[in-house]
Amino acid sequence: MSSISQRAPEFDADFRARLRELFAWRRDVRRFRRDPLPEGAIERLIAIACLAPSVGLSQPWRFALVDAPERRAAIRANFAACNTAALAAQTPGRAAQYARLKLAGLDDAPCQLAVFADPDTEQGRGLGRLTMPETVQYSTVAAVHTLWLAARAEGIGMGWVSILDPQAVTEILAVPPQWKFIGYFCLGYPQTDDTVPELEQSGWERRRLPESVVIRR
Repeated sequence: MSSISQRAPEFDADFRARLRELFAWRRDVRRFRRDPLPEGAIERLIAIACLAPSVGLSQPWRFALVDAPERRAAIRANFAACNTAALAAQTPGRAAQYARLKLAGLDDAPCQLAVFADPDTEQGRGLGRLTMPETVQYSTVAAVHTLWLAARAEGIGMGWVSILDPQAVTEILAVPPQWKFIGYFCLGYPQTDDTVPELEQSGWERRRLPESVVIRR
């Protein structure tokens, strides 16, 4: 059996600083310009996303590009229904603030993408999934984050539309029913650029300090 050996690239302090800057600029974009993405951009970003780690090299992610107007309209209608229910579930003190939030880019984003995990994929031969089958979904989320960073590196914003009914999305997009819906994403050029998340700017929530989420055992 032949071995493959490649020299690891060297990432200097300047690169690491730029990488951290990229992490800071990666944010959930909610307001998009309607300019189309360059030809082949989304396909290039998906190719980068496929470099993400996956349990057993299973690569369980499945990307559904949503271009058909009737499917987009159905997704938009489902979001509206779910958002109305979410508004009704807010406490009186939060309801007015929630109503002011712009929670989707479905009207303006030029690119819409649904991401699923295939729990039955034969690739990887089940390695690493016996005791934790949910690692298939975790792997798909890693691919989403990889895509998110790659998009931001090209000046493209990405927003996660989480207020949707997973079963409805699966039916609207006519994908295999066993696929697990991970998320629906809008991609496009942001109306404004900022490292501070919009939810923090609006006073909805604040980032926690890193030391507040670390425990030692």
